[in-house]
Amino acid sequence: MNFSNLKLTALVNGLSLLKIPLLAFVTPRVVELTDEKSEIKIGLGYRTKNHLRVMYFGSLAMGAELSIALMAVDQIQKSGQKIDFLFKQFDSQFLKRAEGDVHFVCPEAAGVKDLIARSLETNDRLEQKFQGYAYVPSISPEPIMTYALTLSVKKRSKKKA
Repeated sequence: MNFSNLKLTALVNGLSLLKIPLLAFVTPRVVELTDEKSEIKIGLGYRTKNHLRVMYFGSLAMGAELSIALMAVDQIQKSGQKIDFLFKQFDSQFLKRAEGDVHFVCPEAAGVKDLIARSLETNDRLEQKFQGYAYVPSISPEPIMTYALTLSVKKRSKKKA
């Protein structure tokens, strides 16, 4: 893990602790954040596994969401503007059991960047669906899960005096 990813991981976990404590509880790590993709890792352990000793659905959902949200937060910070975002829809397909540390990959960074840029130009709420996949590198490079989330963004309006 390079210094930049370590710094992003600390930022994600720090913000999560303040804003989304449940996400901080699973201690996600940033593996990669580039102009092409983001990759998040959530370890399989006491906090994230279910009674069958595979990753719990909730942990998988958080990793999928974060793989897209990380790119949105990065672009919002770079814009210097106040932009609110949330996820409106979540579709997933579970292909195999998550029997190890899971990596969540969203290869659509350019689309997220474009959505944030477009939101700066309008006061309308904008939405776009982004796709990704999850895999367990210690077992196989093949996906164990595919997912699509609809990201909804809106530039925060100025309060009238």
